[in-house]
Amino acid sequence: MSRNVAKDFDDYADRFPEKTQQVLRKMRLTVKKAAPEAKESISYGMPTFILGRNRVYFAAYKNHIGFYPGGAIAPFKEDLSAYKSTKGGVQFPINEPLPTGLVSRIVKARMKQNVGKRKE
Repeated sequence: MSRNVAKDFDDYADRFPEKTQQVLRKMRLTVKKAAPEAKESISYGMPTFILGRNRVYFAAYKNHIGFYPGGAIAPFKEDLSAYKSTKGGVQFPINEPLPTGLVSRIVKARMKQNVGKRKE
């Protein structure tokens, strides 16, 4: 891991241009509202939300925000068809409106996964 890993969300976001910061802050607020009981941290150098074993990560790149809710992507494949995506992540272009409703639904689905296996 890099020696220059962000210590918290604000430290992470402050490293990016203003437009990217705005989208990052909107993503953070959307995730927090969808999973208010989740613990916020930085993991793998990215903003992360944890509830038991469940994790939602997101990260800024030059032209997009990468959103990584793991196995919660598959049920939303049709909803995500307008975006570049993989089995465990999706790219939301920085210059397009963030689909907060969709992000919220995905986060809620992710937080329900493995509910019976929570250790925290």
